[in-house]
Amino acid sequence: MTRNPAFVRWFLLPSVLTALGLTLAMLTVLQYSVRAYVPGSLEVGGFTLANFQGMLKPLYAEAFLNTLSLSFKTAVFGLLLSYPLAYALVRTQTAWLKSCILIIAITPLFLGEVVRTYSWIIVLGSSGFLNSLLLGIGLIDKPLQLMFTNTGVVLALVHVTLPIMVLMLATGLSHIDPGYEKAATSLGAGPVRAFLTVTLPLSLPGIVASVTTAFAWTFSAFATPQLIGGGRVSTLATLVYQLGFSSLNFPFAAALSIAGLVLTVLVLAALKRMSRSLQNVGAH
Repeated sequence: MTRNPAFVRWFLLPSVLTALGLTLAMLTVLQYSVRAYVPGSLEVGGFTLANFQGMLKPLYAEAFLNTLSLSFKTAVFGLLLSYPLAYALVRTQTAWLKSCILIIAITPLFLGEVVRTYSWIIVLGSSGFLNSLLLGIGLIDKPLQLMFTNTGVVLALVHVTLPIMVLMLATGLSHIDPGYEKAATSLGAGPVRAFLTVTLPLSLPGIVASVTTAFAWTFSAFATPQLIGGGRVSTLATLVYQLGFSSLNFPFAAALSIAGLVLTVLVLAALKRMSRSLQNVGAH
């Protein structure tokens, strides 16, 4: 029987302390969510469930639906952009081209989220790079309204999640033997049919993992919707910020946080359940 080395417990200690800290923090948020709000005071009142009942108002329901919509769109468009990059990264045989693709894909990871978001403000503004380019080549007559819109927020969020999705998809694609495609083409399948019937099904586990990660990451995003949306794009995270730090209504902000966490877990569980059969198809 193999015994674990004595130093293993020291590697486990940081993770245990982190889990303990997160658990205590979540319990604190939970107890705030069932306390009454006292206007004009940082103190909270007694036990109440009114905070959760208040979420049924259209304003808060719209924030939940908008957050789900943004997360779904970000995951889908991120997949459409990251899959070709990941495929080229794995299958290209040219060293310099592989290095260029890798650098392009992961460079955003070296920049903070706020820095990346401010860069998108410069790009998406009425006098920004994108509008100036489109006006210069004559495709539009007046600047497009991209700032403070859902479209602008999705564009920036896709850029934020793209590196992680590329790396996760590349990991999944790297485990697929290129010989499978060669065998399919030798049996009469064209390149497109070989990809659709062989490579794509086998890469489904990587697709599911990357989409799930992008969805969960986007659901809790704050800096990008706040700066690009400018307060006009309502999401759960921005609403929690406004209630907690602007109105000082910490009980209701905590209730929204708990509801958002529960909704995230339910959505991810549903995605896992729906993708289980696909993962079985892609397993090999």
